[in-house]
Amino acid sequence: MTATETDQVLKRFVADVRPVVATVAVWAHGSLALGDFQEGRSDLDLIAVVESPLEAAQRERLAEVHQRLLDEEPAAARLHCSYLPSTSLAEAGADHVTWAHGMILERPVTPVTRRELLDGGLALHGPPPAQLLPPLLPGQLEDYIRRDLREYWLAATGRPHLWLQDIWVDLGPLVLARAAVTLRDGRMITKGEALTELLDLGAPADLVRDIRERRYAVPVPISRAERVRRGEQARTFVRNGIRSTLAMDEGSA
Repeated sequence: MTATETDQVLKRFVADVRPVVATVAVWAHGSLALGDFQEGRSDLDLIAVVESPLEAAQRERLAEVHQRLLDEEPAAARLHCSYLPSTSLAEAGADHVTWAHGMILERPVTPVTRRELLDGGLALHGPPPAQLLPPLLPGQLEDYIRRDLREYWLAATGRPHLWLQDIWVDLGPLVLARAAVTLRDGRMITKGEALTELLDLGAPADLVRDIRERRYAVPVPISRAERVRRGEQARTFVRNGIRSTLAMDEGSA
């Protein structure tokens, strides 16, 4: 996939979605906006601000738009978009219509996403995020990160079978590293920067190398036994790292 294909799918998405629902703005966040986008590997994370909550017929038409785009544009396989009503811009905990994983579902636009948008969101259509999106409340981002680490990621470390999959090995340590930096000094960092932070957190060098290769190079195939060992290594590191990060954060509060 080339950059031209990425640009093409983004332009087509904006053009196709606007006739279906009244669209105030379309923003990109994540690696696409923050300068760490990897062609063919990174997701296209989008937020569409719409004038009002979507009705059932609009949801069906949006699903058709996304499916057609997916069928005709290979780059659209990684495109995810949440539809945020302009009347709900300040509601960080509310669920919103979202296209992800090839289907329509509902999920919130989290404080992490909101902070990414406010720090460096890319406007593909309409005003930039800072003109429409309210600032986060004091402590709102940190509270969300602590809860996510404790309730989601720590719980996931109790399910060994998950960590046999590349996505969990890749994402879990990076989420931990990014969370640790935000809780420590308030900064949001990219996944690329998180790889360096992982080493400072004491992550095994071979685990960091494995994650880096899948993001930036061509990974070497591994055996089933190696996959089991790697999964246990990642799971243990994330579990211990979450406990240590939360304990340090609470101790400094």
